[in-house]
Amino acid sequence: MVGGVSAVVLIKAETSSVNELAQQLVELKGVAEVFSVAGQYDLVAIVRVKENEQLAEVVSDKMRKLPGVQLTETMIAFRVFTKAAVEGMFDLGS
Repeated sequence: MVGGVSAVVLIKAETSSVNELAQQLVELKGVAEVFSVAGQYDLVAIVRVKENEQLAEVVSDKMRKLPGVQLTETMIAFRVFTKAAVEGMFDLGS
């Protein structure tokens, strides 16, 4: 399991701003990855920070104020599993 606070932020953006907005988002401290996606939302950002207060700063104080952002929905992860961590759980010293 990964420490700190991880969140998935779903973003609706102005159509003409999607690519530029993705580039601005990935430059924000705490934003690990940004995906351009199909469906109800235009972008998905993965945020990883140490504390909830930092998550609020990234999403509310920075991300939501960028030009072109119409709406965000943030899902905070209770637990984060990675392939390496899961494989380590079952490592019996082979």
